[in-house]
Amino acid sequence: MQDYLEKLNPEQREAVEHITGPLMVIAGAGSGKTRVLTYRIIHLINNNVSPFSILALTFTNKAAKEMRNRIDSIVGKNISRDLWMGTFHSIFSRILRMEAHKLNYPTNFTIYDTDDAKSLIRSIIKELNLDKDIYKVSIIINRISALKNNFITHDQYSNHQELVQTDKIAKRTEFQRIYAMYSQRCLKASAMDFDDLLLNTYKLLNNFPDALLKYQSKFKYILIDEYQDTNHVQYLIIKKLAALHENICIVGDDAQSIYSFRGAKIQNILNFKSDYPDFKSYKLEQNYRSTNTIVETANSLIKHNENQIPKEVWTENEKGEKIILCKCGSDNDEGRLVANTIFEIKMQDQAYPKDFAILYRTNAQSRALEEALRKQNIPYKIYGGLSFYQRKEIKDILSYCRLTINPNDEEALKRVINYPGRGIGNTTMQKLLVTANENNISIWEVMNNLNNYKHNINNGTSKKLVEFVLLIRNYQAQLENKDAYFLAEHIAKSSGVFGDLYNDKSPEGVSRFENIQELLNGIKDFCENTEVNSLADYMKDVALLTNQDNEKQEDFNKVTLMTIHAAKGLEFPYVFVVGLEQNLFPSMMSGESQEDLEEERRLFYVAITRAEKRLFLSFATNRFKWGQYIDCEPSRFLSELNTQYISKTEIISKQKNKFYNNKKQVLKNKFEKKNNTFKLPPNLKKLSTVTKNIKHSDLSKIQNGMKVLHSKFGNGKILEISGDEANKKATIFFENVGQKQLLLKFAKLEII
Repeated sequence: MQDYLEKLNPEQREAVEHITGPLMVIAGAGSGKTRVLTYRIIHLINNNVSPFSILALTFTNKAAKEMRNRIDSIVGKNISRDLWMGTFHSIFSRILRMEAHKLNYPTNFTIYDTDDAKSLIRSIIKELNLDKDIYKVSIIINRISALKNNFITHDQYSNHQELVQTDKIAKRTEFQRIYAMYSQRCLKASAMDFDDLLLNTYKLLNNFPDALLKYQSKFKYILIDEYQDTNHVQYLIIKKLAALHENICIVGDDAQSIYSFRGAKIQNILNFKSDYPDFKSYKLEQNYRSTNTIVETANSLIKHNENQIPKEVWTENEKGEKIILCKCGSDNDEGRLVANTIFEIKMQDQAYPKDFAILYRTNAQSRALEEALRKQNIPYKIYGGLSFYQRKEIKDILSYCRLTINPNDEEALKRVINYPGRGIGNTTMQKLLVTANENNISIWEVMNNLNNYKHNINNGTSKKLVEFVLLIRNYQAQLENKDAYFLAEHIAKSSGVFGDLYNDKSPEGVSRFENIQELLNGIKDFCENTEVNSLADYMKDVALLTNQDNEKQEDFNKVTLMTIHAAKGLEFPYVFVVGLEQNLFPSMMSGESQEDLEEERRLFYVAITRAEKRLFLSFATNRFKWGQYIDCEPSRFLSELNTQYISKTEIISKQKNKFYNNKKQVLKNKFEKKNNTFKLPPNLKKLSTVTKNIKHSDLSKIQNGMKVLHSKFGNGKILEISGDEANKKATIFFENVGQKQLLLKFAKLEII
C-alpha cells in the first residue's frame, strides 16, 4: 500500500508525508506537483482521514479528473468518490445548491455563462436607450466582474467616489443603473454568473455563521492547486474555511502567476507565511519535463524578476539541442517558417502533429500561422476559439433543457421561444418583458397567466404563447421519471430543432446536425457513467465545462495553436513561441509598471517551460497590423536569455529551412539592423524573378529525392513518384506553397 511513496523524490515525499498544519509547496515547472497533490490525498486516506473531510480545489476540470483517476487506481472508486474534489466554481456551486434558500435562490438556479451575461447586458442597454458605442457590452461586463471580485455590489457602488468619477469621465453615468438592473434580472431569473458563484459563497460563509461552522467542521483538510492564480474572493473563502483546523496545503509557483488581468493576486502565495506563521515549506526544484538547455534558459530569464520566491530549477534530463532563435522578415514569413519546420521535423523525426504547439501572445496572431499550415496540409486545432458548447445549435438545445429545469431563466426563454419559428416575434417579446418588469415578475410567470395582466398581445399570438407554455410543461412533467438522455432526445425532436437541422442539407447544416448527435452521445455517456443521471444533474455538470473538456478524438492528433495563457499546465515535445517583439510581447500595456513587466516575463517563462525536447523562438521585423505593415523591434526578453543556450539565425537559405537544419549554417552571434528593413530570403522572392526560362527535363530521369523547379511554384523536392508511365504523378514539397501532387506530363519541371 506504501508503494506510491517509493515513486517520489525526497522533497516530494516530505511534502506528501506532512499531515497536520499549514503547508506550502513551491513547485517549479515540470516538477511533478500534480503527483504530490494526488499522493498527499492518498496518504491522508491511508492515515485514516475520512475522504468526506478532504477538500481539493483546482482551476481546471482536466486537472481534477487526472487527479481523481490516479487516486481511483490506488485507493479505489468506492473511496475516492467521497472526496470533495473539483474546480473552485464546481465545488462552490455544489455548496450553493445545498444552501441556496439562505440567499433567496432556488436549488435549480441557472449558471449564466459569458454569452448569457453579455446578452442580458445588451438587452438592458437597449431597454434604457443608451448609446451602445459608449456603453460597450464587453467593457460593462468586465467592470461588473471586477467589482464583484472586490465585493462591491451595485448598491455599494455609489460609496466609491473614484469609481463614480471614472465612469463620469468615460460618459458612463448610467453604469450603476445597468449594474443594478443586471443583478435584479439575474435574481429574478434564478440565475448566477461565474462571479456570483464566488461572491455568493463568500456571502454565505460571512453572513451565516451556522453555514460557516458546518463547512469548517466538514473540511478538516484543504488542498489548493495553482495557489498563485487565486483572486481576492477565492483567497478569503479559503481563509475562512481553513480557519478552524488550519490543515491547509497550497501548491503553486509564483514564477507562473500570469492571470492578474482576471483578478489573480500573486501576493496570496507570497504572503502565505504571514497568514500562517507556523507553516512548513518545501521546494520542488527538479524538473522532469524538459531538457537541461530549456531549463537553464528559463532560469536565466526568470532571475530578472525581483518579486519572487527564490528557487533554482534543475534537471537530470539530457542536455538537448540548443534553442533556435530566428529573425523573420514579416509575420507571413514567420508563419511559413514554422509550417516548414513542422513538416521537416515530422519527416525526419517521425513526429506526430499532436507533438507540436505554436504559442502566441494574442489570438490575432493565428492568421498567418493558419494560412501556412493549411498550405502544408498540416492539421491543426485552435484553442480559445468557439467552444463546442458555445455553438448555436448546442446552445439552442441546452437552452430548452435549462428552461425545462428553471422556467424563470430569461436568457434561455428569449433564445428558444421562436426557434424553430412559431410566429412569436420581437414585438411580442418586448410586450412580455415590459409587463414582467412592471409587475416585478419573470416573463414565464406572465406567460403562465396571460389573462391576469395587461399586455396588448392579440389572441392569435396569445394562443401560440399558451402552446409554447404547454410544450415546456410537458418536458417538466418528465423530469422526475426520465433520464437526461431520453429527455434531451425528446426535447431535440419534439421542439422541432432536430427536424430543422436535418432538413438543411448544406455542409454547414450537416455539420450542425452532427453536432447535435455528438451532444446526445455525450449525454448518453454521462447517464451510463454516473450514479445520478437526471437532466438537472447533467445541466449542473455541463454548465461549468470548457472547450478543452469536450475534445473530440479527431482533434487529438493536430498541431495545437493557442495563447500562452491557455497553454499553462500543458506540455509538448516541440514548442514554437512566435511574435517575440516589443509592444507585442511584452505587451504594449506592460510598460506602465514594474509589476506588469514582471508578469509578462513570467508569461514568457511559462511559454518556455511548455517544451520537452525542442524550443523555437521567432520574431518579425515587420508585422501586418491595423491594415499596414509596421516596423518591429525584438522583445527585450530575448536579450535576457543566456546566449550559451541559443542559436541565432535569419531565414536566408534557398535550399533548406534554417530553423531546423541549423547545424549546417553559419550562425550569427547578434542581430544586424539594416536600415529597419529585412531582406526577404531568395525562396520568398516574387516567382517572376526566379523562374524565368525554365528548361523542361526528361520525365524518365525524375526520381524520389530530386530537387526540381516549377514555373509557378518555384523550388521543390520530389517526395514520391506513383502511377504508370502515361499517368505518372509526383508528390512534391515546394518551399513556397507546401505539398502538391502533379501529373508529370503536364508539370513542366526542371531538375536542378
